[in-house]
Amino acid sequence: MAVIQMKGSRREGVGKGFARKARALGNIPGVLYGHGETPQAVAVDSREFSTAMRTNKGSNAIVALDLGQGGVTALVRAVQLDPVSHRVLHIDFQHISLTETIHVEVPVHLVGTPVGVKDGGGILEAITRELQIRCLPTAIPASLDVDVSGLAVGTSLHVRDLKFEGITIETDSHVTVATVVAPTVEAEPVAGATAAEPEVVGAKGKKDEAAGEKDKK
Repeated sequence: MAVIQMKGSRREGVGKGFARKARALGNIPGVLYGHGETPQAVAVDSREFSTAMRTNKGSNAIVALDLGQGGVTALVRAVQLDPVSHRVLHIDFQHISLTETIHVEVPVHLVGTPVGVKDGGGILEAITRELQIRCLPTAIPASLDVDVSGLAVGTSLHVRDLKFEGITIETDSHVTVATVVAPTVEAEPVAGATAAEPEVVGAKGKKDEAAGEKDKK
């Protein structure tokens, strides 16, 4: 994974008021933390950040953040968006080292057509969309390509079946990644079968009541 060059600045103030001022100047407020350091309020140019993210493949972008007085290598750990406009409101940067492994989540990409779908009419179901992995920052993949072509109807692929060079999967080994299920078949109506007539509630009681009236006469 390539490291993205990005300029930023340290913010002296924190809180909603300072964050609004940063956005008014065309910046995105954020926080830099990690490596046992005290969290530091920072800001990056909104246009530069948007351009950088468009060129990045995957969800775990690594940036060389130039803060004016020395730069740091950081992982874009979280991005907060406005629910309506989708404008970036805040960014969490995690200070990392390119020589130390880190823990991230990576999406799963299913590859191939299972034999159970091609020959047996089965249905492929993706069960797990992301996997937790540990690796060097420069080895983080945009996605994990998982070959499902060997799956027959009624079989599944689990985390324990996956192997990737240079990557340790930390998701539980028993977790199902994908499965092929048999197609759903609707039961056909039985020929000559008739619908059951509804029971008339209270009919017997009415007959008994009428018989009682005759006896009285």
